[in-house]
Amino acid sequence: SGVITKVGSAANFDMSFGWLHELGLPYELEPPASYQSLKDEDYIANKHPFGKMPVLFDGDFRITESRPICRYLVSKYQGKHNDTILIPNDVHNAGLVDQFISYELSYYDPPISKLFYQEKVAKRFLNEDPDPEIIKQAREELAKVLDVYEKLLEGKEYLNGEYSLADLVHCPSTYYVYGIVTTHSGLWDSRPNVKNWWNKVYNRDVIKKSLEESKSFWENNENI
Repeated sequence: SGVITKVGSAANFDMSFGWLHELGLPYELEPPASYQSLKDEDYIANKHPFGKMPVLFDGDFRITESRPICRYLVSKYQGKHNDTILIPNDVHNAGLVDQFISYELSYYDPPISKLFYQEKVAKRFLNEDPDPEIIKQAREELAKVLDVYEKLLEGKEYLNGEYSLADLVHCPSTYYVYGIVTTHSGLWDSRPNVKNWWNKVYNRDVIKKSLEESKSFWENNENI
C-alpha cells in the first residue's frame, strides 16, 4: 500500500490518531485549509460527503469516520509493526469489544460532548456563554453512565479485561472533558474503578503523548 495520509487537525485528537500510534504506523497529517473549507464542493466530493473530519487515505483507498477507520487499520495492520493486539482474534472477545464501542457511542459520548461544547466550543468559536442548565443536565446524565461503568469495571483493569479498541475509543472525549476542561474530572475520580481504568489508559505512552499534544495545541493556538 502507499503512504497513509490522515486529513484532520492537531486540535482534534480523535481515536484514529490513537490507533495509528498504537499500531506503530507512520502517517502524514494533512490539516484542512480552514474549518470553512470542509464545506467546499471539492472536499465533499473527494474527501468526506458530509464535510467532516477525519478522513484516511491508505494509498488510493479512502475511508471516513473514526470508528470505521480504526477497524480498517486494525484489520489490515494489527501485528505487522508491533505485537499490540487491539481487536482479539477470539470471536467472543471481539464481539465484546464491539459491544463496549457501542456503549461509548450511545451512552458515554453524548453527555461528554454536551459538556465540551458548552465549556470550550461555545465560548471559543461562537462567542456564546455556556448554558448552566445544559451543563447540569449533562453532568447528571454522565454521572449515571459512569455509575454503570463503575460496575462494568469491577475486578478489571480494562473494559474487556485486556487493553483493546474498546478502551481507546473512550480516550478523545474523556480527555477533552477530564484533561482540557478539568472542572468535571471529579466525576471519574470519585469512582475508584473508573478512576483506575482511566489512569491506566491515559498513561499508555503513545496515548499520553498524543493527548498532551492535542492539549498543547488548544492552549497555544487561540484561532483554531
